[in-house]
Amino acid sequence: MTPEEFRKAGHQLIDWIADYRTNVAELPVMARTAPGEVRAQLPAAPPDAPESFDAIFADLEKIIMPGLSHWQHPDFFGYFPSNGLLSSVLGDYASTGLGVLGLSWQSSPALTELEEVTTDWMRQMVGLSTAWQGVIQDTASTCTMIALICAREKGGQVVYVSGHSHSSVNKAAMLAGFKHVHVIEHDQYFAMQAEALDARIAKDLAAGLKPCAVVATTGTTTSTAIDPIDSIALVAKKYGIWLHVDAAMAGSAMILPECRFMWNGIEDADSLVLNPHKWLGIAFDCSLYYVRDPQHLIRVMSTNPSYLHSSVDGQVKNLRDWGIPLGLRFRALKIWFAVREQGVSGLQTRLRRDLENAQWLAEQVRAAPDWVILAPVILQTLCIQHQPKGLEGEALDRHTQGWADRINRSGKAYLTPAILDGRWMVRVSIGALPTERENVAALWELIRQEAARG
Repeated sequence: MTPEEFRKAGHQLIDWIADYRTNVAELPVMARTAPGEVRAQLPAAPPDAPESFDAIFADLEKIIMPGLSHWQHPDFFGYFPSNGLLSSVLGDYASTGLGVLGLSWQSSPALTELEEVTTDWMRQMVGLSTAWQGVIQDTASTCTMIALICAREKGGQVVYVSGHSHSSVNKAAMLAGFKHVHVIEHDQYFAMQAEALDARIAKDLAAGLKPCAVVATTGTTTSTAIDPIDSIALVAKKYGIWLHVDAAMAGSAMILPECRFMWNGIEDADSLVLNPHKWLGIAFDCSLYYVRDPQHLIRVMSTNPSYLHSSVDGQVKNLRDWGIPLGLRFRALKIWFAVREQGVSGLQTRLRRDLENAQWLAEQVRAAPDWVILAPVILQTLCIQHQPKGLEGEALDRHTQGWADRINRSGKAYLTPAILDGRWMVRVSIGALPTERENVAALWELIRQEAARG
């Protein structure tokens, strides 16, 4: 493809994406394809001869699009918001088009220095002190693994988590070589109990096990529960263990000063992760990892092959020493584009809209007979259940999964069922870019209709 052919195809693709975002509400939210249906339409072997972009584009429309669930849809209420502001999409497009790599500062100085600036912008936006320094990683799973590897190098054998910690925490502990991952009890609001953490650490020490790290969560995946960071930090400090805070989802809310009570005590943590590629609107993937002791991170992660030496190494930040990959993409561009285009106030307005919509829906659910909310509505996620009289146990589970599945298969909305306290419920995650009050109201009407069908 020549630059001129690229120009033509690129304009066509940008127009197509713009049309997609304009008309996405007309599409079924969840893909209706059967397993293997997309693959069956694709050739088993690569083409020997070149194909035109028109042919590629036709298959994008015919084969790929029907196999997508649409996260940018105004009626997407599943999983978590994974918003891609169009300004951020353009930043990602510019990054890919430039094709530069951050092997070292010298390999592309602007890549490193813009990342320094944008991670510091985000630090200021969420109210962290200047004691923190950040780096852009791909996902929270990677950030947690880096945190536990760094904690391991400080010594210890045991990692402590809540039963509501993200599944990636257990995976990270396993990959980091920990054989002991102890689950700490939670309270009635599904938050880790600091007293139980203290008691378990004392028990492990008496048994000859050395504690290493605790992972606390601000906004758990299932219910957005808020672990008490301040109380947990006191326990971590008492025993001299690493405290990592997973704020992947809720971290975006910290751009709102009124939400920062959710991570009181954060300044006593050793590391934290937040994902602007979720609710905030930065195009996936863009996960921010912050540490209070960057020199320890560099000691653990550094690599210095001769072919990457430069005369300025002592004066600059080499991002290869801040994580697992040697080469890094120019991810800072998509933050830079989006924050400049939206402004902090624009981002705050949208998040406040979603919080207000969540509270509105919570009021409707609480007022409706036979409907319950199973966890505090702290952020933008509701955990709801329809409890008709005489229905309980496995029968209630089948009822819950049934009405949620009917909604998803209808294409009118997308929800994700999950287990909370041993029973199935349905999560309503509000926060897609185009989701307004009327979408939430329509969802509530749809939910009641399908649940009434039994």
